[in-house]
Amino acid sequence: MNALDIIRHFYPEDTPLRRLLIQHSSQVRDKALSILANPALNGLDINVQLVNDGAMLHDIGIIRCDAPSIHCEGTEPYLLHGTIGARMLREFGAENGVDLEPYARICERHTGAGLTREDIIGQDLPLPHDRDLLPETVEEKLVCLADKFYSKSSPDKEKPMERVLASMRKFGTGTVERFAELCDTFNVPLGNS
Repeated sequence: MNALDIIRHFYPEDTPLRRLLIQHSSQVRDKALSILANPALNGLDINVQLVNDGAMLHDIGIIRCDAPSIHCEGTEPYLLHGTIGARMLREFGAENGVDLEPYARICERHTGAGLTREDIIGQDLPLPHDRDLLPETVEEKLVCLADKFYSKSSPDKEKPMERVLASMRKFGTGTVERFAELCDTFNVPLGNS
């Protein structure tokens, strides 16, 4: 499986959206791999190829979402990009005899610091109400964490931790606690915030 080939399947034209997706996904991949380079994580059992390709594919569903400010001209709410991407990868995998389930899970579980079923129902989010969408595997957690440091609306710079934390606080203490757990898992300092 080649992540860029899958991206090109869904984004066949060289458009601003495809370039933005590849730029953002590459940033997330590079951040995840830089986090893994910490010697304190040497004992961590992690599939580096899954992290690499999962980071490249985590936002593949944005093509079907409505977010004109970042070149997305679809019709679905942007919040659904993870579940849309998961469905796209599952269908592509089934059609091509390839198991893309680990990548689909990364797609649907990277939003925020993950979303609990209670978050989804309590905020009446247009997501499945029958389950949590929390990262569970170490690879899912790492891509979720790395993604928080980059925004497609400001693609040229990494967000400082203070800004990441501020964006997490908007969604409540549960989100902040889950984000702090992700940071702790990967030995990423929260700073003085």
